[in-house]
Amino acid sequence: MIQWSGGRLHHIHIAPSASYEMEELERAELIAGKGIVGDRYFLGTGTYSPKPDVREVTLFAAEVLDALARNDPPLQQAPLILKPEEHRRNLTVSGVPLNDLVGKRFRVGNVVLQGGRLNFPCKYLEELLGMPLYLPLYNRSGLNCSIVEGGWIEKGDPIEPLA
Repeated sequence: MIQWSGGRLHHIHIAPSASYEMEELERAELIAGKGIVGDRYFLGTGTYSPKPDVREVTLFAAEVLDALARNDPPLQQAPLILKPEEHRRNLTVSGVPLNDLVGKRFRVGNVVLQGGRLNFPCKYLEELLGMPLYLPLYNRSGLNCSIVEGGWIEKGDPIEPLA
């Protein structure tokens, strides 16, 4: 079992369709095999909806936002301020080793997720935000997950590994 402590859900975001602004929610319903109710991938209107992949819910590490603001590592000319609603992932979390969760099950509140594949940054995000994010987000652009057991999540929920 992967060991970590203090994992926490900080932000929940959805968008009804590709390129729409992300809307922050206090709590959300997740449906196994489908996604977050109201999100573009739940509705089949996301940029990558037609492509086969595990993308029911996506996670992003708050620590990456902090690193970009510190210009760490110094890949860009100046620090980048990327807000939680701008990275285009559904859940912003902290204290969770996302890169180690590929193929692993874990709990967010009472919902069980399974890590699918790591996300890669895309030029689309650079164009959408007008910020040079491709290289700074390389190897730390989040995790795609499937929903194994649905339910409700809310900001502040603990995140813990499962055996």
